Amino acid sequence: MRIAKYISNAGYCSRREAEKLIDQKKVYINNICCNHPSTLVNEKDKIVIQNQIIKLQKKVRLWKMYKPKKTICTNSDPQNRKTIFSLIPKNYPRMISIGRLDFMSEGLMLLTNNGEMARNYELPSSNIIRIYRVCIRGVIDSKDLAIINKGVAINKINYKKIKVKIEKIATPYTWLIFKMTEGKNREIRKLCDYFLWNIVNLVRIQYGSIKLTDLKPGEVIEVKKFRTLI
Repeated sequence: MRIAKYISNAGYCSRREAEKLIDQKKVYINNICCNHPSTLVNEKDKIVIQNQIIKLQKKVRLWKMYKPKKTICTNSDPQNRKTIFSLIPKNYPRMISIGRLDFMSEGLMLLTNNGEMARNYELPSSNIIRIYRVCIRGVIDSKDLAIINKGVAINKINYKKIKVKIEKIATPYTWLIFKMTEGKNREIRKLCDYFLWNIVNLVRIQYGSIKLTDLKPGEVIEVKKFRTLI
């Protein structure tokens, strides 16, 4: 197994972050500094990052969290904003986030101890549905919904496989349900900006078969039944 994949599967960080650690000369294999992310290793090798021995996780685990607004989905932030990882209890194992939600969005986040599973859950080819509830201030034209459902290009980016419908209307607000199988960067917000819709609230309520249900903001619980995809 390649060293970057090994580190990711051990739940230490993502594969991309592992490659950065290798470039920074922070990864050692059997007391020798690793110089390339494709270096092959196995479970008998001693992998050390910043004086910590890294071992593969035998059991793939998954957690769900209610991400509050005004938190970011990274381990640290130069602006010293609150991160989702600061909300995880100290006695929990190291986790990797599956995808992201932007700073002002809230709702369901998935976390795992296995980098390969995180990567596969994020791939559009895995065809995993994401569902969002979006509150808009104002009236929505059904013709705009039809355009989104057929697929639309914004700034030369094609947004496909999106289904959107009105959930309810309570003047002056309209609640929409978005369903998609890929998550481009700030996709829903860019679509709403395109149609001049003013977002009041954006909440992810489902990822695959896993639902937000009655989680409270900041709460984290382990999911016992899920698709591993590795």
